[in-house]
Amino acid sequence: MAKHGYTYSAGKLLKHGLSSGAWPRMWRRPEARSSYDVAIIGGGLHGLATAYYLAKEHGITNVAVLDKGYLGGGGSGRNTAIVRSNYLTPEGVAFYDRSLDLYNTMAQDLNLNVMFSRRGHLTLAHTDSALRTMHWRAEVNKLQGIDSSVIDEHEVKKQAPSLDTSKDTRYPILGALYHPPGGIVRHDAVVWGYARAADHLGVHLLQETEVLDILCEDGEGPEGKGAGGRVTGVRTNRGDISAPAVVNCTAGWASLLSNMAGVTLPITTHPLQAAVTEPCKVFLPTVVVSGSLHVYVSQTDRGELVFGASVDPVGTYRVNGTLEFTEELAGHVLELMPGISKMRLLRQWSGLCDMTPDYSPVMGTTQVDGYFVDVGWGTYGFKAGPVAGETMAETIATGRDADLIAPFHISRFTEGDLVGEKGAAAVGH
Repeated sequence: MAKHGYTYSAGKLLKHGLSSGAWPRMWRRPEARSSYDVAIIGGGLHGLATAYYLAKEHGITNVAVLDKGYLGGGGSGRNTAIVRSNYLTPEGVAFYDRSLDLYNTMAQDLNLNVMFSRRGHLTLAHTDSALRTMHWRAEVNKLQGIDSSVIDEHEVKKQAPSLDTSKDTRYPILGALYHPPGGIVRHDAVVWGYARAADHLGVHLLQETEVLDILCEDGEGPEGKGAGGRVTGVRTNRGDISAPAVVNCTAGWASLLSNMAGVTLPITTHPLQAAVTEPCKVFLPTVVVSGSLHVYVSQTDRGELVFGASVDPVGTYRVNGTLEFTEELAGHVLELMPGISKMRLLRQWSGLCDMTPDYSPVMGTTQVDGYFVDVGWGTYGFKAGPVAGETMAETIATGRDADLIAPFHISRFTEGDLVGEKGAAAVGH
């Protein structure tokens, strides 16, 4: 029996495709209610996953997901779809490994092919210090039961034959951190799967619904907001919606929205650019990352090379591409793989990344009762989408931070208990 009631046999699929019958919508376009039990701001992967797990695991179905545009139109649709769990801290490793587990079973759980492809993940080391960091990460990973090890340049060549591993390059490859479970997933399919499943469970997905303010009472500071306050709902371009729980699952605008609730976040926002080439025969079987060259690359099943780099150095909300990025990216990629010099770049794009001081997210409860945050994801939010939704749903349902996200509480910045992931996330992937 199909989950969520969406299955076609091959014959029925062909018959329906050749007929003039309309295809069913993947999700409804409901009218907004005046009140919900939970209002989730952000219709990307994190917001949709939170709504899905609230309904599926905790029976909380009177939930609204609000997005000022369309579902998946923000960071969820602008990332490079890489997943892995070989992070640097024990807290980060455990968190992302749970997400990777959920990705592995997602196609069955959501009854939708999300095109998960286990490729293996190589983080290249070009210097002795980088190689020491790889050994450090490998040991942390092994202690957490993660499949991760340091390999030399000869094994790197076996895993990715197109890489230049000779000694006479500007940045010779000395070795790499090899993480076999890493891979890529079709980001749009993940969004569609969670959206359809959440809608089927009764969640309202409200597109073109912009949140203009977060309504609070009984707090300190301007307009009754701040420590000791309590959320009562949100104000949108379609009217006020009351809700005793409001969740900020946005990327790019997280700090601006949080200010509406009187909660200050230690976040700066930077663009992250990426690009894709024309398709060709698949020749790159793994995901390749170079921290020294500030570049990462993978190849899709269709044969396109997907490139990215680190975030732009200047904080801004602009999402246009730049020639400087393209020139620098192309130069670094060709240092790794000179053989692709004739490939044509088809397009580039940009998204917004909310960066925290320790390169870890801000999750869970806040000093404002009923206001929850799932923000500050930098360049690694896609990897965490499933587990973020699962743990945020648990946190909202129980009123206490789930164990996996307790280290990411906002209080760590004042208590000095940071979760430093820069060594594993400085390039983003």
